[in-house]
Amino acid sequence: MSLVKLNIKGISYSQTQNGAYALILNEVDGERKLPIVIGAFEAQSIAIALEKEIKPPRPLTHDLFKNFADRFDIAVKQVIIHKLVDGVFFSSIICERDRIEEIIDARTSDAIALALRFNAPIFTYKNILDKAGIYLKINPESEGEGEEGEVLSTPQEFSAESTVSGEGYSQYTLQELNDQLESAVQNEDYEKAAKIRDEISKRES
Repeated sequence: MSLVKLNIKGISYSQTQNGAYALILNEVDGERKLPIVIGAFEAQSIAIALEKEIKPPRPLTHDLFKNFADRFDIAVKQVIIHKLVDGVFFSSIICERDRIEEIIDARTSDAIALALRFNAPIFTYKNILDKAGIYLKINPESEGEGEEGEVLSTPQEFSAESTVSGEGYSQYTLQELNDQLESAVQNEDYEKAAKIRDEISKRES
């Protein structure tokens, strides 16, 4: 299976659902976006890593992992989002020490937070992007903008007590879900789009 490189578009947060965040990944050589619903702590950690000027007074968990790995000469070479089951993404962190490669299972949000700190590339398999990717029309006026400038939230706006809340879509037909998905994408509500896409994926699998 061929790998597709991704980069980070930004983090979208919901104004209506407390604790709902979506991490938006871009297909590097294409137009698809991969929204992944993540927790508040991981969203904060990723946002801080994207904002290079922000330095927490004490190391966050992912910063601690980076310091630990540096001390013992462990390098994160790449992150691969390798599986999607019932709307849940599974990832692997490819590490190297003394030219010996190890693969570590991780939550996707944790893996991406670490990839940012190690400047490691992020990949997924083509079949996952085919299944979960969302097509968006490119706005020519927005081309050339920096990826980091696309972050839709600042770390100060996250609540550590928030938890990701779900919304049921089981009562809708597939046609209604596809209509809602298209509407959510047009409104750039990526968190809602991710949940609708996951419901569609579960029914089609």
